[in-house]
Amino acid sequence: MKRESAMALLLVVMGMGGLALGQKFPAVSEGRRIEMLRPPTKRPVRMVLDTDTYNEIDDQFAVVYALISPEVNVQAIYAAPFHNNRSKGPADGMEKSYEEILRILGKLGKSPEGFAFRGSTNWLQDLEKPERSPAVVDLIERARKSSPQDPLYVAAVGAITNVANAILIEPAIIQNIVVFWVGGNGHTWPHQREFNFRQDLKASRIIFDSGVPFVQLPCTPVVTHFTTTVPEMERYVGGRGPIGDYLLEIFKDYRKDHFAWSKVLWDMTAVAWLVNDAWLPSNLVHSPIVTDNYTFSFDQSRHLIRYVYHVNRDPIFRDFFTKLDKQSKK
Repeated sequence: MKRESAMALLLVVMGMGGLALGQKFPAVSEGRRIEMLRPPTKRPVRMVLDTDTYNEIDDQFAVVYALISPEVNVQAIYAAPFHNNRSKGPADGMEKSYEEILRILGKLGKSPEGFAFRGSTNWLQDLEKPERSPAVVDLIERARKSSPQDPLYVAAVGAITNVANAILIEPAIIQNIVVFWVGGNGHTWPHQREFNFRQDLKASRIIFDSGVPFVQLPCTPVVTHFTTTVPEMERYVGGRGPIGDYLLEIFKDYRKDHFAWSKVLWDMTAVAWLVNDAWLPSNLVHSPIVTDNYTFSFDQSRHLIRYVYHVNRDPIFRDFFTKLDKQSKK
């Protein structure tokens, strides 16, 4: 086969599920990637939190859990875009998420100055024209100051748009960060039409293809086990200061009928992985290929990612309830 024909064929194949042929990322050796994917032992862990905070109610719990956990040092919080019945579009979703971040920080008595940043106003449209939002700029700056030996941990609990934009603008940061994302479904699940994943397919593909050290916390059928109930919230969250009362309020307001009802608080698991990875056992697997049909294809020659395959819900909630109670007595 002539070289031109082979290149054309490669372009077609990659277009079906990989990045555009011209997209280049720095090489991260497999040894280095495996080392960076080991759960962190240095405390506190430097992290940033990327969240579509107003999307539903789990993000609020994740933000509070991160801010009251001494095991992590939250250096910034980024508002991510989302679009559902709580927003008019991705830009409106991002703005409402930013406002919700400010609301939470206010109830915790923490200033948002230099800490909370607006993120992307649209999904990733063009790989050649990523959006340079305040959140993206801040992430790039913090990543540049990090290193493979002391990486910045990036917890993403919404559409992965902000993180993908940062990687496209400054690809070298993949050598200095570890991304862990509550997004997509299990690798044997029939589809990947999970909310965070499907909102921005191009951004999701960047995370799986770029080679950035990456930890996936699949939604179904893994994180779906992280559920709680109104009685548990009333017993251990309500009455724990302004933020505890607010969390209980939004939990109860999420659904009118509470009979035999439990709610998944998906995004708290991302914080829990940093607090104690034993609560979320994982292994190394080859990064799947994201197809245009919102499914995964597999190639065992691909780079490795860390894949969480189970959630131990009880110790995570015990840890959160204990810290929230302690926080309310300060």
